[in-house]
Amino acid sequence: MTSEHTLGHSPSGRMRNSTTYHTAGVDIGAGEALVAEIRPLAAATTRPGVLGAIGGFAAAFDPRAAGYTDPILLAATDGVGTKLALAQACGRHDTVGVDLVAMCVNDLVVQGAEPLFFLDYFATGRLSVAEARTVIEGIAGACREAGCALVGGETAEMPGLYPPGEYDLAGFAVGATERDGLLPRDVAAGDLVLGLASSGVHSNGFSLVRRIVGDAGLAWNAPAPFAPGWGLGEALLTPTRLYVRPVLALARAGLLKAAAHITGGGLPGNLRRVLPHDTEAVLDPHAWEVPEVFRWLARTGGVAASEMLRVFNCGIGMVLVVAPERAAEAEARLTSGGERVFRVGRVRAADGPAKVAISPPAGWPE
Repeated sequence: MTSEHTLGHSPSGRMRNSTTYHTAGVDIGAGEALVAEIRPLAAATTRPGVLGAIGGFAAAFDPRAAGYTDPILLAATDGVGTKLALAQACGRHDTVGVDLVAMCVNDLVVQGAEPLFFLDYFATGRLSVAEARTVIEGIAGACREAGCALVGGETAEMPGLYPPGEYDLAGFAVGATERDGLLPRDVAAGDLVLGLASSGVHSNGFSLVRRIVGDAGLAWNAPAPFAPGWGLGEALLTPTRLYVRPVLALARAGLLKAAAHITGGGLPGNLRRVLPHDTEAVLDPHAWEVPEVFRWLARTGGVAASEMLRVFNCGIGMVLVVAPERAAEAEARLTSGGERVFRVGRVRAADGPAKVAISPPAGWPE
């Protein structure tokens, strides 16, 4: 951010009030204070390969220093969506930074990539240093959990573009894998499909969530009908699960053929993206436990099963494709790493473009 000062004189010769960036609504001092507070948060996420520290015009990273000999770089970008409206309505900002990182790094690991570094974009109408710091604390904590460095970002204060008290987030992650480690690969008929449990709604479908809650006449601070002891907004703000470490470990052990991060489009829309032509994944909707939050949303909103599957993860946040003879080993590794694992289906031969078959009975997920 830069500041401009315009000095003029009235016809009487007396100086008019100075016009500054601050009087226009932008506080450069607040931005500089935020950078000072972010610096130790970013430093705590450093890892081999990072060159320099936060504060430059661009960030540098050396893949060879991170242990790669013939790397392929992969990049992903995402946001948090209208879940931000819920966070702002609840005045709770400690979880959305985790969502931001998870939405990016989970997209990297499904292609076999280790997340190396992350940058954030925080835009607001009027910068609150305390609020922004809380958001970025969540980003830094998630970066540490995912093993990637927070190497920089951008804070934009834009009065008139965002209403008071509102902000937006975007994230950018870069990862690497050795050339022979790219996923998906060698998926074939007979392979098993494993599902890893989600932590809740994650960061997709919140426009529908907010519509259901609004139509039901519920306040965000009302008790959560699906989570005893929790407030409704608090429960729905449960952050997206980070799957990087267990999935990356499986890939490096040679046990993983393909993976799909279940975001917008649900299981049918995302799993088919990693299947080859002339195959079909057949999923059993009774093979996993559907969390109560999805049952409540379906009942309260009168949402059809097909729409639930198309919009929400419905309890499965990550899907893995493994060879049947190695499925037990994969399940054991994942379980020991703290994941809840379900055998949700199988790949079979089919004609035409890849597809996903899942036929929940009437009333699912009741």
